[in-house]
Amino acid sequence: MTTSVTTATYVLTAIGEDRPGLVAALASVVDEHGGNWVDSQLALLAGSFAGIVQVELPLERAEDFLAALPALDEEAGLTVSATEGRGSEASPGPQRALRMHLLGQDRTGMVREVTTALRSQGATIDGLRSWTREAPEGGGMLFEAEAELRLPADAEEEAVREALETIAAELMVDLELDAAE
Repeated sequence: MTTSVTTATYVLTAIGEDRPGLVAALASVVDEHGGNWVDSQLALLAGSFAGIVQVELPLERAEDFLAALPALDEEAGLTVSATEGRGSEASPGPQRALRMHLLGQDRTGMVREVTTALRSQGATIDGLRSWTREAPEGGGMLFEAEAELRLPADAEEEAVREALETIAAELMVDLELDAAE
């Protein structure tokens, strides 16, 4: 027996010049169409509001919901795009979760080098937050990043650690890699 799909899942990306009410405007459109705000990450970056939001709504209301999104640009100055999601499907096969923390002098290419090392080991990045800040005593700018990683069950955690430590030594950064709880 098959069950019919009764909800639609969308991942929304939203960007606009920061001002009060942007999140409320987006939340109102979701609510007006019977949607549920499932998950989100919102940030202020360089004076712009940027967000990514997962919503679920009744399948029969999805077309009207998608048609309502462009009005947010005119009404609230918020550009929103929607990509159909896969719902809450389970990820393939057993996997292990790790947490990474990186801190060091800021320089170009750091994210590329670290993510390339992770890719070479089959790691998936579930979440990444990075920022810069001034080093104590006028020591320039520091780059700091935190990431949630997922490894396939057959990946060797030690191989991932070695790949990252090689990059950390080249970049002269402190690196911590721990099992996620």
